[in-house]
Amino acid sequence: MSDSNPSPSLYVAREPIFPKGVSGKFRSLKWIILAVTLGIYYLTPWIRWDRGPSLPDQAVLLDLANRRFYFFWIEIWPHEFYFVAGLLIMAGLGLFLFTSALGRVWCGYACPQTVWTDLYILVERWIDGDRNARLRLHRQKKLDLRKVRLRLTKWTVWLLIGLATGGAWVFYFADAPTLMIDLITGNAHPVAYTTMAVLTATTFFFGGFAREQICIYACPWPRIQAAMMDEDTLVVGYREWRGEPRGKLRKTTPEAEVPQGDCIDCMACVNVCPVGIDIRQGQQMECITCALCIDACDEIMDKIGKPRGLIDYMAVSDETDGRAGQATRNIWKHILRPRTIMYTTLWTLVGVGLVFALFIRADIELTVAPVRNPTFVTLSDGSIRNTYDVQLRNKHGEQRQFQLSVTGDPTLRLQIEGTPYASVPVAANAALQQRLYVISPKGTAPSTRDATPFRIWVEDNANGERAYKDTTFNGKEN
Repeated sequence: MSDSNPSPSLYVAREPIFPKGVSGKFRSLKWIILAVTLGIYYLTPWIRWDRGPSLPDQAVLLDLANRRFYFFWIEIWPHEFYFVAGLLIMAGLGLFLFTSALGRVWCGYACPQTVWTDLYILVERWIDGDRNARLRLHRQKKLDLRKVRLRLTKWTVWLLIGLATGGAWVFYFADAPTLMIDLITGNAHPVAYTTMAVLTATTFFFGGFAREQICIYACPWPRIQAAMMDEDTLVVGYREWRGEPRGKLRKTTPEAEVPQGDCIDCMACVNVCPVGIDIRQGQQMECITCALCIDACDEIMDKIGKPRGLIDYMAVSDETDGRAGQATRNIWKHILRPRTIMYTTLWTLVGVGLVFALFIRADIELTVAPVRNPTFVTLSDGSIRNTYDVQLRNKHGEQRQFQLSVTGDPTLRLQIEGTPYASVPVAANAALQQRLYVISPKGTAPSTRDATPFRIWVEDNANGERAYKDTTFNGKEN
């Protein structure tokens, strides 16, 4: 038997959100963070840093062609990727720390999606008008000349922002002034144009059209943040015991009527929310803790002569005291608790470890790879020879002469392929692959043993700095 009633749809078409402009301390803080973060992102590739004649002078550069990462005075080589891993661990621990203390404060203030969406909404407000004007324009069915002009103007500015975003990104991977000229003249690598096109399109779409959909559906963080939070985490919330029962503002309240709460149901908190939720319905996964609803509510409370804080940062553990009208705990007692102290300690330990490793690393290094095919070679005089591929790294800004030697069994002697000398030149800020031969005369202990440990040394002739690697010599068993 067929059901005449159609099944309910599991999908609800998105209704665009047009947040209203608001002013206040949290909105001002968001503007400051927006200006600082975008300034850092767009301007950093153009900062110069003198490293000498043989090295790039861009302060921050990911030189993939030469496998180097430059950050002001710091240079990271490929084998030092543990520095990058450490920074990623610190970033993760920092995110855990801020989330455990203040909820999704990263999402509300510094997440790239939030920052660029704020910028796009600002452009939209400048061109289309504030919330009511944008709503009227959205609901206008007729596509007249004015609507076309406003849409094209807004989309053009959005595309320019997206283009600047993609352009700034590729400047981190090549010398910015040179790449800029190549991009303008059409001489840049196709990868640069492709990267810019992809980032322009995604910035345009994510910031202009997807907006809160990225935060709600695409980002995994809302679904795992609860693991970092507890009842002492400060989040944006509504003091329901103070605001209810809500109702329109009345000049006088007769004693016979039910007492009215401070909330006058003005919808200001909903109208400014960038994800379109009503914070008065309690904590919701969609809330990004941007605190704009606090600014909007405080503004209304000032106008009607009520105390601020109807919507505010608060912790679940303070609800009992709040309902009783008692003072809640100091904010630092919520922030400084075992969970946040643990995250802070771990973050500090990783940071100190990275700084320590950065300062103790040597300016010359070597790696040794024994050639085991064949394991050894018997020379015409009966001597046993082993072969080793050595990589010498010179991290100085000028060419250095590296002296090579071996220690261990005194009968072992070293021979460098391609030169009769015991030293080789290594170019500035470069690595040299060099083949070495270690020879044990006939009848000596290393030539008759399966494995003899010894050490290969490299010394910088300019300043006496040394480095070594331990390896083994394989002889012919009798």
